[in-house]
Amino acid sequence: MSKQDTDTVRALRGLEHGNSSVRLRAALAVGTTPDPRFIDKLIERCAIEPEFYVREMLTWALTRHPASMTVPKLVDELRSERARARSQALHTLSKIGDRQAWPAITRALLADADDEVARSAWRAATVLVPEGEEPELAGVLATQLGRGERETQLSLSRALIALGEVIMPILRAATTDPDPRVRQHAIATERLLRDPDAGFEFAIEEAKRIVALGRTSQEG
Repeated sequence: MSKQDTDTVRALRGLEHGNSSVRLRAALAVGTTPDPRFIDKLIERCAIEPEFYVREMLTWALTRHPASMTVPKLVDELRSERARARSQALHTLSKIGDRQAWPAITRALLADADDEVARSAWRAATVLVPEGEEPELAGVLATQLGRGERETQLSLSRALIALGEVIMPILRAATTDPDPRVRQHAIATERLLRDPDAGFEFAIEEAKRIVALGRTSQEG
């Protein structure tokens, strides 16, 4: 066995090691010297890796390989029954930024029952959306207003704001939604769009007061 093959075997074993520090170093080594033979193992590890920092290194390692080889395999992962596989594949696609993956960002993923998957889908969508399709994407994202806890709501607000002014008519329509959580989230997002330095916590508390007083964002 050549030295290169020996190094490959060692790296592949390192990605499965019980110690997260060893897995981190192995992912770094793989990304430093990209080799198409690693792609399947990197994607496989992304789906099951419990440590955030190791997952980030696995994603980085994948971005070091040709998109033509990684993107189709990552798109396949979006159909996985494992939520982590879907969320990490979406995260990696957003980092690669290849718009050929756009058709794979489906409405089902944008409304995935798992919050982490949905949040990753929102981020990926704002990176990959083709020019001119932002209003349609904003309409789909708006169906998730009011969803989840603060962290999830902040992720959605950031995704919407990344689309720019096209979100304003959709947000204003949402301020009259029958669900107070939707109204609050829409108002808070509009506040953040106008004043990015306000902070989400401040914006959502202000939005709660507005909804409690029965006023919409258009009324003040």
